[in-house]
Amino acid sequence: MDSPSPPSPSERIDVFWHEGMLKHDTGTGVFDTLIDPGFLEVLEKHPENSDRVKNIVSILKKGPISPYISWKPGRFASIPELLSFHSPEYINELIEADKAGGKTLCSGTILNPGSWDASLLAAGTALTAMKHILDGHGKIAYALVRPPGHHAQPTRADGYCFLNNAGLAVKLALDSGCERVVVIDIDVHYGNGTAEGFYKSDNVLTISLHMNHGSWGSSHPQNGSVDELGEGKGFGFNLNIPLPNGTGDQGYQYAMNELVVPAVQKFEPAMMVLVVGQDSSAFDPNGRQCLTMDGYREIGRIVQKLADKHSTGRLLTVQEGGYHITYSAYCLHATLEGVLSLPVPLLSDPIAYYPEDEALTVKVVDSIKQYWEENVPIFSQD
Repeated sequence: MDSPSPPSPSERIDVFWHEGMLKHDTGTGVFDTLIDPGFLEVLEKHPENSDRVKNIVSILKKGPISPYISWKPGRFASIPELLSFHSPEYINELIEADKAGGKTLCSGTILNPGSWDASLLAAGTALTAMKHILDGHGKIAYALVRPPGHHAQPTRADGYCFLNNAGLAVKLALDSGCERVVVIDIDVHYGNGTAEGFYKSDNVLTISLHMNHGSWGSSHPQNGSVDELGEGKGFGFNLNIPLPNGTGDQGYQYAMNELVVPAVQKFEPAMMVLVVGQDSSAFDPNGRQCLTMDGYREIGRIVQKLADKHSTGRLLTVQEGGYHITYSAYCLHATLEGVLSLPVPLLSDPIAYYPEDEALTVKVVDSIKQYWEENVPIFSQD
């Protein structure tokens, strides 16, 4: 029997990665507080720890998707590059915090020795992945980065995030001549930092599907509610889809088909950015949703079909959350299988089945759709 031929460039994903991102040490304690109460025998690692990313690297190198992966090096971002999204005052705050040996910037978000270099690598790696696509060297790229970025706002850190990796990549695309960019964020938490960065822009459509969690404090004042639609000329270009806790595969698929697909089709982007977090998966310690590998695989398929139709197949995927050490890697694998439009799954699900009832999600999605049709200009136009 002849061995299968290697994948063609159109059937591969260019993965951008740098081991220096592992040097961001978030410490141990009780969940993300890093508190030692004094009466526990075993303290746990902060949820955003290097083990989660090590497993993603490992599954892409050793798992069944490995023949479809082409590895590319990441790099450090320069300070001028950071200023395309972040304010000089905020970047100076981070630089001074690093010089001082570290700083707690907000709850659960601690800049330790090594964190700043890792953050610069995450930002630079996302920028390099976007430039790779823009320069025509590949159409599908995945920026495997940490610390995550989608909560980092132009002027503040938030939710384990220091620099907004996806936001910086979007700015690069705009500055390189892309007239319209869409960001689809499926992390379990509202991508408030990315939304904030483009809240007054009509050339970036930000769509966030997230657990209906609301604001969690001064570092995260945004609620992620349906009425946060953008401001000025950006009104109607920030679309939030707060989903009921426990929304699973069928509910996410319904939301994608009923809300995300028509929004992207009306916007007609020149570039697609998929912001992925596996904290929407079943059993994730930081989420309350129930996506399984099948759900992630289908989301990958839907997004890639949109990219094929609107952005000549160009799609950048940027890593965000995902805190179940094992299952996050499996779900990322499944997402990329979907992006590749592979006819059959390469990897079976260790959970295999998770019961769900999508009835409540369908009602919520239908109500959001009606709200958009009444309040979002691009939906009220024929």
